[in-house]
Parts: sequence; structure tokens; C-alpha cells
Amino acid sequence: MKTRMLLLLCALLLLLPLAQAEDFDWMRFAGSEITILMPEHPVLDGMRSVMDDFEAATGITVNVEALAENLYFDRMEVALRADSGVMDVYMVPMDSTAFTQWSNGLIHPLSPYINDASMTSAGYDFADFPAGFTQATQYPPGAMDAQDYAIPVSFEAYTLFWNMDIVDEYLDGVVPDTMGGLIEAAHSISEASGGMVAGSVMRGIRSHTIMDTVTGMVFNNWGEAEMTLPTNVWYDGDWSMPRVDDERITAGLSHYAGLMSAGPINVQALDWPDASLLFQQGRAGFFIDASLFGPGFEDPDVSAVAGKTGYAVMPPVEAGGDSWTGHWMWGIGIPTNSQNPDAAWYFIQWMTSADVEPVIGAYHGGAARVSTWDKAEYVDALNPLYVDTVLEAMQTSRTTVVFREGWSEYALVIVDAIQDMYGGMAAADATAKAQQRLLDMEG
Repeated sequence: MKTRMLLLLCALLLLLPLAQAEDFDWMRFAGSEITILMPEHPVLDGMRSVMDDFEAATGITVNVEALAENLYFDRMEVALRADSGVMDVYMVPMDSTAFTQWSNGLIHPLSPYINDASMTSAGYDFADFPAGFTQATQYPPGAMDAQDYAIPVSFEAYTLFWNMDIVDEYLDGVVPDTMGGLIEAAHSISEASGGMVAGSVMRGIRSHTIMDTVTGMVFNNWGEAEMTLPTNVWYDGDWSMPRVDDERITAGLSHYAGLMSAGPINVQALDWPDASLLFQQGRAGFFIDASLFGPGFEDPDVSAVAGKTGYAVMPPVEAGGDSWTGHWMWGIGIPTNSQNPDAAWYFIQWMTSADVEPVIGAYHGGAARVSTWDKAEYVDALNPLYVDTVLEAMQTSRTTVVFREGWSEYALVIVDAIQDMYGGMAAADATAKAQQRLLDMEG
């Protein structure tokens, strides 16, 4: 912890001189005032740690409005549609939520700023963000003239966590090397412990919010086969052709349900805060979910599994096979009704710069710039196995985004197939049922 604090302090002391040394007018909007609306999130914690430096470097005053994540989404949607702008910068969930906002003209394009040398420092290096990440921040999706509407600030890949103590006690320290083996091992932990320990814990709630984790597990079965946007893996390139009954998708959904069935009795009531907390409390053997939970698991002040958590990519379907996964991102953008979009862009540009991202990224472990993963002030603040796992996952990760307005309604059909499997329905029957429901929804 002391080492991490020293690294962060050194980085902070370097930020202001570096910003001022550039041949770029960072004081152009001095005297301006902006409001940022964000969920309480490690990204915001990191931004708070450098906020004084930003204000000193730019002369821009920042008002922070922060809410618990479950309240943030409602507040965000209301603010975007207000007659008079109430925020200038906000955290953008880069999924169908952002796509719907763009479709309704609620997000300010950033490409005009990025491409303007008077508004963006020559050292910003937008190309440092992987194309696989910016693919989800550009609209219209896949178009040659697509513009950027957000900058990635944090990504999560779907990876495996395990409790080393539990694996040592019940599995002789051996983590299975296939998904099928993992499910069997999770069940054996539950049975051997008499239900006192959950073999695994998953988001089991009936909600579209679990779909990114679900998609990551489906990708593990889909492998290197092609999938295209905007439909992603769930449709065969056209909204009239759902393919949720494809055997690879069926297998991925079945794996998800299998891990749910090795979980606590109330698994169907668990969303990510509940599932991650249960693992953090040392009450579950395995957990497949967002890599971003890793740094929190290593915090000895709040975590019972600090120093006792294992990390690995998604177990492959076959021994010796490749692991595949998906990723989801938070971005940071400007609402169309912003009162001060130019100063807002300065905030976004500064907070996502190559100099500042390693400092903020150390708070959440999901840095979006490729260069950050080579910087000591970032990687030295994280568990080395965590770093290796996320870097490996990035090699075969695909975006989980589906670019469709109202996607949550369709996503629930897929979630219901998992619920049916968990309830005992044969996997093929559950996805056949879901396939027909999706076809019926298309009319």
C-alpha cells in the first residue's frame, strides 16, 4: 500500500509540469466552470485525486455531482433531456444505452475537437486507444464517416477469479483447465462443504444488466468464428435472423446456468454488487465476471480475499484450446445540452491523456490506453497475476455491445433462457423457446 501511494504521489508531482511544458494553450478557458455527473466509481476516485492539478493547469473550476450507480442511470437520462443543461461531462455506458442516446441526438460529437489542433494537444495520441475499444464509441456503427462520441475511460474483460484457500481445501489447489471441469469442481465444493461455501457465484438476477458477462461466456464457445456489428453474436447479420438456438450459443448459456446452479440458494436475487461482495467476503470458490473487481479484492481494508485471489482468463471449452471473452466499457462524453462543451472537452482530454491515465487507472485496473499497460506507476499498483490475466484476455476479447434501441427488451429473452436452464429445462429446449420469442418480436 505504501509503495502504491509513493508511486501515485510521484506521478502527481509530474503531471502539472508536463502539462504546462506542452506547446498547447491549456489556459484557454481559464475562468470557466463545468459540472461533471458520474456514478461513485473508482474512475471518479482517480479523477478526484488529480482534480486540483487539472484546475491549476487549466483554470477551469469543476463541480462534481456523484451518485450511487443505481441512482446514476435515472439521473443521467433526465439530465440529458433537460431544456437547460445541468451537466457538461458524464460517464457514458458504452452499450445500447449510449447508442440510444446518440440515436436521439443527446450526445455531443467529439471528433471535431480531436481533429482540431487548437483544441487538442499534439501529444494526445488518440490512436493509443485500441480500435476494438473505439469501435463501441463511434456512430453510426461501422460507417466510414462515423464520429467519436465518447473517450474510453475504463474497460472490463470477463475473467475467472478464485479463492485460493477454498481451492486448496476442496480441490487440492488445482483449478480446472476447462469450463466443463470448472462447473464440476464448483458443484463439488458446494456439496463437500454442505452448502456452507458456494462453489461459484454469478449474477443470477433476471435483468439485462448481466448480458455482458453472459456474452463473454458465449464468446468463449463461439471462438474465432465471425460475428458482426451491429447485431453482435445474437443475430446472423440481420435483425430478422436471430440465432440464439445456435449450438455454440446454447453451450455458452448452459455454462452460465451451470455455474449459477453451483451458487448460493439466493443466486437468482444476485446482481453484480451482491455477487462480487459474496466473493470478496470469502464465501465462494469461483467467480466469473468483470476484471475490474480485481483491484478491490486486493484491498485489505475491505476484502477477506486480499492476497488470496487467483486470476485467469476464461477457462477454454477444450483442454489446450483458446480462451475467448468479451469486454464492456465506460466512456466519458459531453451531452448535447452542455452549457460549456469546449471547457468540458479540455477536462476529458486532460483526464484521458497518456500522462494522467496511469494515475487514474491505478484506482480501477481497466486502463483503456495500450501505452498505460507498460507504465510502472500503473502496473506496479496492481497484482502482477491480475495484470497478466487482463493483458491475455485483451488478446481475444470482443465488444459485447449490441447497437439496437430497446435492446434490453430482447436481452431479457436470452436471460430467460438461462433462467429456464437453471430451473431444469434442457438447454436446447430453452434456447429453442427463446429463438421463437425473438422471431415473434420481429413480427
